[in-house]
Amino acid sequence: MADFGGADLEAFRAEARDWIAANFPASLKGRPAPEGRELSPDQDAWRKAMGEKGWGVPTWPSQYGGGGLSRAEAAVIAEELARAGAYNPIGGMGVIMFGPTLLEYGDEAQKQKHIPPIVRGEVRWCQGFSEPGAGSDLAGLQTKAEDKGDHFLINGSKIWTSGAHLADMCFCLVRTDPTKKHEGISFVMIDMHQPGVEARPIRLINDTTPFCETFFTDAKAPKENLVGPLNGGWTVAKRLLQHERQGISGAGGGAPPGSLEGPTITELAKTYVGLDETGRLADPDLRRRLTDHLMEERAFQLTGRRAAVENRGNSGPSAASSVLKNVGSNVRTEKSELAVEILGCQGLGWGGEAFARHEVAAIKTMLRSKAGKIAGGSWEVQLNIISKRILGLPETTQKG
Repeated sequence: MADFGGADLEAFRAEARDWIAANFPASLKGRPAPEGRELSPDQDAWRKAMGEKGWGVPTWPSQYGGGGLSRAEAAVIAEELARAGAYNPIGGMGVIMFGPTLLEYGDEAQKQKHIPPIVRGEVRWCQGFSEPGAGSDLAGLQTKAEDKGDHFLINGSKIWTSGAHLADMCFCLVRTDPTKKHEGISFVMIDMHQPGVEARPIRLINDTTPFCETFFTDAKAPKENLVGPLNGGWTVAKRLLQHERQGISGAGGGAPPGSLEGPTITELAKTYVGLDETGRLADPDLRRRLTDHLMEERAFQLTGRRAAVENRGNSGPSAASSVLKNVGSNVRTEKSELAVEILGCQGLGWGGEAFARHEVAAIKTMLRSKAGKIAGGSWEVQLNIISKRILGLPETTQKG
């Protein structure tokens, strides 16, 4: 992996800037990444270009199609994409969670088969972890996988499965030994297009359907789809949850669910609140709270970058992701609430010509942001992890 510095890094920046200018369609400038499966010709061309270049996942190994670049070079790509008003078209759970986990725990055949399609943005993945009776106590899951020789037969259900109705594949925790709790769980990959798999979208308060109930009825997973050892799925899952929490927090540099769309929070304030004769925000109380928020957000981003560098040498999950997840969800919720306040009445629209797209998105983003303290392990679960694994506090038992 090359590691440019100084003049070499600036040479790479010029290369990246030229490549983006030559390949990013002008029609997509300033637009967010599409959420559905249907892409316009320009969106599809941009996905293919970034996928072939490997720059959608710039630090992933080049032998699997990734960019094979250093963290410094990856940061340059992110900066140049932002400068051009371009989004990264390669994303989703395959990039944020499953891909990094498979690179660590998968065998060579699995990596050769599944990583390149993720790099090219050709396959959508979803996560089969939570169940109706196993939310915060994830290890209490009951979805059963029976050994049938060359495959597992899977029966059970999952809940809050993000994008299951759009997904091609699912990385899933299943119970392969009913006599043990954590040690009876395995990690398997499941084809979502086979008979016996049904995804039912759940409509949320913000009028979107990102989550599903997912039912497995005699679904099959070939034995080669087992990631890690049989009954060793809990170790794999803990590593994946580290990636998930960092992805949800936004500390990795991407835009997590519930991020603001359109103008920045500062641009909104200048436009909707206005400036005084000295060029400052006209509302002094909002000015103070917005400044506090921007300082907290910047400190969070810098801490996230440092944690990402430190994680490169880790052999196991880092509890730092729990800190980042909780702080990130707080920062994002505060930003979305400030945005709605700044917009005033224009931040309360649900649709119609009287409201701009970013105005409608603001209230829905604010409502969606509330789930950030639950997704990827609740706020309280993260506090328990922090207290035990970082602070070293003893567990207490309440006596009646």
